[in-house]
Amino acid sequence: MDNIILENDFVQLRPIERTDIEAITVAANDARIWTHMSVTLLDHTAVENYVEKAIEEREKGISYMFVICEKASGKLVGCTSFLDISLSHQRLEIGSTWYHPSVWRTAINTNCKFLLLQHCFESLQLNRVQIKTGHENERSQQAIERIGAQKEGILRNHMIKKDGTIRHTVMYSIVLEDWQQVKARFVDQLL
Repeated sequence: MDNIILENDFVQLRPIERTDIEAITVAANDARIWTHMSVTLLDHTAVENYVEKAIEEREKGISYMFVICEKASGKLVGCTSFLDISLSHQRLEIGSTWYHPSVWRTAINTNCKFLLLQHCFESLQLNRVQIKTGHENERSQQAIERIGAQKEGILRNHMIKKDGTIRHTVMYSIVLEDWQQVKARFVDQLL
């Protein structure tokens, strides 16, 4: 998993680098982004720490964070990651995804998820990709269901949120046997 660059006519996903700190600081500077996230990137120091941690985890093979660039504007509009990577078990998780509100409810998320899933199933030859979200994040649940992921259940009392309250985690997956049907659904949405 070295230097993965995924792109189409709408988006480019590329590995996060230290040179992205300024652009991430600009894209992340909206409190609405961080309501359901486990991090908050509203200042330069938080972004620096975020980028350093992402690079460190990529080097250790723990996770692989991408920056998301909108092709039309050329702007960095968010980040997403491969997490819980287990190539020996042919699985990983797509998560820690955030977008600047200017691209919410646009084709950006659909295009990103398609490129990531296509890479997972067609290049990495994985058997399973999981996606999870908080029980209160209905917008995220709807987006995950819209791409064709199957809801597997809820992990009760799974995490403690930044404000100290408990989060239940809603688990979804797409498995290899689902991929062709999910891919066809994406193609219909993207064309």
